[in-house]
Amino acid sequence: MMIKKLVTYEDMGLVQWGVLDETETGVYGAIALEEAFFTPLPETLLEFIRQGNEGLLALADALEQNEKTYAVAAQPLDTVRIMAPIPHVERNIFCIGKNYADHIAEFDKTAVPELPKYPMIFTKATTSVIGPDDLIDPHKNVTSALDYEGELAVIIGKEGSDIPVGEAMDYVYGFTILNDVTARDLQANHGQWFHGKSLDTFCPMGPFLLLRDAAPDTFTVVTKVNGEVRQDATTGEFIFTIPQLIQTLSQGTTLLPGDIIATGTPSGVGVGFNPPKFIHSGDVVEISISDIGTLTNKVK
Repeated sequence: MMIKKLVTYEDMGLVQWGVLDETETGVYGAIALEEAFFTPLPETLLEFIRQGNEGLLALADALEQNEKTYAVAAQPLDTVRIMAPIPHVERNIFCIGKNYADHIAEFDKTAVPELPKYPMIFTKATTSVIGPDDLIDPHKNVTSALDYEGELAVIIGKEGSDIPVGEAMDYVYGFTILNDVTARDLQANHGQWFHGKSLDTFCPMGPFLLLRDAAPDTFTVVTKVNGEVRQDATTGEFIFTIPQLIQTLSQGTTLLPGDIIATGTPSGVGVGFNPPKFIHSGDVVEISISDIGTLTNKVK
């Protein structure tokens, strides 16, 4: 069995992680695999990521033994609560603004919008992370301009700094889906984006971590609000590629396993419409990225 997707989930109050089965309807739990085959597997997916290839080889060995013995059955996904792949991110989340030309044009109405010469970098607080199907808090006492941003997120797999573009993908462990929820009024008021993007529940992530070697060269990103397609683009439209982003972020700054880079959102965000199409209580946001899955969250 080829390992393609990893997942963090809660079952009977216990948070654990595992690997999706080939039908992607069940999960082989790391705890069950460890107990059945005496394979040392860590408690969290973050710790597993830190093990790099060594961890993947150990997991592959356990799965190979399981294919011969059927000692561990895949637990149906619909019987567990899927969480963000890394529910407790240890550092702030690196985010890239203005990485699609069409998205820049939503804000810059000049005939030929000026593209950035360097990646625009900001961060989100780790306390904003939630998982699939968790509720987005609209924070009505704080904002009246709640917006969504569907994005591909890169998960770093090994430590490095001053990483050359040509080696950058070696540092990628995998990919997931991220919703860079934003309070547009706070973003405008403060002139700096951190606060408007870091309110509690403003970083839904998941549902799965797609391993780098199982990923396509280009992803399709589609965001729907209440079933209406709002964003539809491919990562082939990036102004700055993933290797370029990693090179830039790692210049003088050490990247660590488990670091997350949100690569930017395409056009179609709520504030880009006239009048704006912000999200409100009861609205459902679905972000689908090819080969990864769909991240769904409802506004409380």
